[in-house]
Amino acid sequence: MSTLEQLNAQAVNRAAENQLPYAGGFLPAEAFELLQLDPSVRLVDVRTRAELDWVGRPAIDTAQYSHIEWIHYPGSVPNAAFIEQLREVATPDTPILFLCRSAARSKLAAVVAQKEGFTKAFDLLEGFEGDKDGQGHRKTVSGWCFRGLPWIGA
Repeated sequence: MSTLEQLNAQAVNRAAENQLPYAGGFLPAEAFELLQLDPSVRLVDVRTRAELDWVGRPAIDTAQYSHIEWIHYPGSVPNAAFIEQLREVATPDTPILFLCRSAARSKLAAVVAQKEGFTKAFDLLEGFEGDKDGQGHRKTVSGWCFRGLPWIGA
C-alpha cells in the first residue's frame, strides 16, 4: 500500500515526464488506492449513459463518484455544459480523476478542466475497459476491469 504522498508524486511525475497539460495520471490500481486514502477525491466518469448501462462502472463509494458525459449518445454530440456540470460536483481545488473507456476522452476532459481552473485534474490511465486486444476485444490487456479492481456490471 502506498501513501497518499507517494501516489500523488507518481501522478505528478508522469505529468512532468510526458509534458501533460494537466496535473498528472494515475494507473488504475493507484487510482483505486487514492480513492481509499482520500475521501475528497472525485472520480468523474465521462463515458456516455449508454456505456454505463451496457458495460458497468467502478464499484467505489458513491459519494466520490459522478457521471458527466463528455459527449452525448447517440450522435457523439459534445456536452456543452460539461464544465458547468463539473462545477456542480467539484471545486477548483478538488482532486478529480477523469475516467472513460480507454483514457482518450478522459485526457481531453482533464485538459479542459485544467484550462478552466481545476488545478488537480488527473487522467485515470488505461480507462475502464482498456485497449483492444488482437481480436478487437477490451478488458483483456489493460484498464480498471482487467486489473481486477471492483466494478458493477451492466
